[in-house]
Amino acid sequence: MRKQELSTIKLPSEEEIREFQLKQRRWRKVAMIYLVLLLVSILTIGPFFFGLLSSLKDNPLEWPPKLSVNQLKPANWIAAFRLSKAGCGKGFFGEFAPGAIIPFQVTYQVPAGKEPVTPQVVVPKRVPGTAGAALLIEHYAADYSRVSEVQEVKREILADGSVRVTYAFTIHHTGDVVCDRLPMDITVPLGQQFVSATLDPNRPNERLGRVQSWNNLTAGVIPYIFYNYHRVFSENYSRTTGKNLFSSWIKNSFVLCFARVLTNLLFASMAGFALARLKFRGKNTIFLLMLFSMMIPGQVTFISNYLVLRDGVFGLSKLFGVNTLLNSYSGLIVSGLVSASSVFIMKQFFEGLPESLEEAARIDGASSYQILFRIFFPLAKPALGALTILTFQGVWNEFFWPLVVLTSPQDRFTLTIGLLSFRRMYGVAFDWGPILAGSVISALPLVVLFVVFQRYFVEGISFTGVKG
Repeated sequence: MRKQELSTIKLPSEEEIREFQLKQRRWRKVAMIYLVLLLVSILTIGPFFFGLLSSLKDNPLEWPPKLSVNQLKPANWIAAFRLSKAGCGKGFFGEFAPGAIIPFQVTYQVPAGKEPVTPQVVVPKRVPGTAGAALLIEHYAADYSRVSEVQEVKREILADGSVRVTYAFTIHHTGDVVCDRLPMDITVPLGQQFVSATLDPNRPNERLGRVQSWNNLTAGVIPYIFYNYHRVFSENYSRTTGKNLFSSWIKNSFVLCFARVLTNLLFASMAGFALARLKFRGKNTIFLLMLFSMMIPGQVTFISNYLVLRDGVFGLSKLFGVNTLLNSYSGLIVSGLVSASSVFIMKQFFEGLPESLEEAARIDGASSYQILFRIFFPLAKPALGALTILTFQGVWNEFFWPLVVLTSPQDRFTLTIGLLSFRRMYGVAFDWGPILAGSVISALPLVVLFVVFQRYFVEGISFTGVKG
C-alpha cells in the first residue's frame, strides 16, 4: 500500500525546479536590497532619532548613553499631571499657586545593619538656566513655601537584610503670590540609596548620591516632558524689546526662506526658459559663464558682495531712501534673488519638454511669457518642487552670509545665528540640553518639507538629471 502511494506522487520537472530556484534567488536579492536600505535608513535617521531622545533628557551627555528617558515614562506623566493639579488646578501647564498642598513620597534603601535616617527636604532658591532667565523670576517658591514633617509610612526588610523605607511629606504654599516653579532637594546620609519617588528626580545622584534634586514639581505634563524645549522658548528674550528671541529667530528664518524660494522660482524659471527655448546671440556664452560661476566658492566673492550691499547696490537703494543694505533682510534677499544652480535645474527641465508644445502655442499666437507661465509652468511641478526643497534647505541652513550681514539687534537674527548665541549662554555652563533642543527644532522644518515634497523632489531630480 505504501509503495502504491509513493508511486502516485508526481515529482517536479526540471523546468519547475529551475523556476523555483529562480524565485528563491529573486527573493534573496529583494531581501538583501531591503536589508541594505534598512541599514542605510538606520544610519541616516539613527543620529537624528538619538539626538531627539537626548534632547528630552536632563543630562544629554550621560555616559553610558541610554535609550530610556524618564520624561517618556507614562508613570512620570501621571505624576507630573497630579502634582501640577495639586499645585494650581491645571495638569498640563502648572504653577505653584497660593493655598496649594503638594503631597510627595520618596523611598530609600540602606544596607543590612544600618539604621535609615529621615531625609532633609528643602525648597531651594534656585535660579533656572541663564542669568537672563533669572531676571524673569519675580517670586521664588522658597520664600512662600513650608515643608511639613517628614514621616515614615512604610518599612520593608528585604531578603539580603537591607531595609527599604518610604517617607511622605507635603509642601504648603503659605503666601499670596503665584510662583512659576517649585524646585526641591532631598538630602540623605552617604550610603542611603535612592530607590523611587512620586516623580523621578532630574538629578538623582548629586554629591555621590546624597542629594536628589527636582527642577520643578508643579511644571505640568508638557513642560516636564519637553523641559529643554520649554527653556529654549522661555529663557531667551530681548533685553530691549522684551520679545521672545527664539520665536523671532524662527519667524525671521521662515520669512527669508519664503522670500528666497519665491524669487528663485520666478527668476530661475524665466532664465531657464530663455536659455532652453529662446534663440538670441550670446546664449551659450551666458550659459558657460553661469556654469563657471557655480564653480567659484562663496568665500571668493564675499568681500565684493559685502561692498555691494554696503553701498546699497551701487547706490541704487538711495533712490528708495536707504543708504545701505547691511543689517537688513533686503540685503539677504537681494543678494540671493536667484542662484546659478536654480537656473541650471530649470533649463535642464525645459529642454526635456517636447518642442511641439511650444510650436503649437506660437501658431495660436501665444507670446513667450504666455508659453512660459500658461503652458510650461504648470508642467514644471516636479522641477519646481525639487527647486523649492533645495532652495529652502540652503537658505534655512545658511550661516556665514547672514552672520556677516545681520549684526544687531538679536531679535533680527536668523535661527542659525541665534543658535550660535546659545553656545555663549549655555555652553559655558556645560548646559547642553537647550542647545540640543534648539538644534532639533531647527532640523524639523527640513524633515517636514522633505516628507511633503518627497515625490516632487525625486521626480524633479530624475527629470533634470541633477545628482543630489
